Amino acid sequence: DDLVALLDALDVERAHWVGLSMGGMIGQNLALRCPERFASLALCDTMSVIAPDAQSMWDERVSLAQEQGMASLCDATMERWFSQDFHLNRATELAGYRNMMTRTPLDGYVGCSRAIAVNDYTESSSRLTLPTMAIAGTEDGSTPPELVRATARLIAGSRFELIEGTGHLPCVEKPAEYAGLLTEFINHHF
Repeated sequence: DDLVALLDALDVERAHWVGLSMGGMIGQNLALRCPERFASLALCDTMSVIAPDAQSMWDERVSLAQEQGMASLCDATMERWFSQDFHLNRATELAGYRNMMTRTPLDGYVGCSRAIAVNDYTESSSRLTLPTMAIAGTEDGSTPPELVRATARLIAGSRFELIEGTGHLPCVEKPAEYAGLLTEFINHHF
């Protein structure tokens, strides 16, 4: 609702949605609720549903964050989010992302975690008709490529792209390649 209000306030009738991770889940929801507001969807390292057993996994992460703070989640999250090459060769940047995560407000993390755990767009995303591209990093430990590919398969006519050697954030690890895919896709649907 906030995004639609923002589009209205900016006099933007239609936009191209680029959603990374949870942003991709939000994009699927918005495209179903108001498809006329979007020209296309780019869904990056996201999925329609996380997994049948996701609730317990997210409950554990929430409990750990509540009991020990956000820093307790950082090492495992950085391992899932970034490729081995990033860990080995970009330690300063990795430390910056780790620091960013430690400063994430607990209430925000808890709310997002609970939303990810229960949202299932499997059936509804199969009704999407917008031009869609799904992008996955080959080393994404949060939303492995097979989950992203499965989401793309739900959407008729969608396109699936892999970015080799990247984790959950290809926009960080290989920004030029990521931007190139987005630019070509958006220009094609402009």
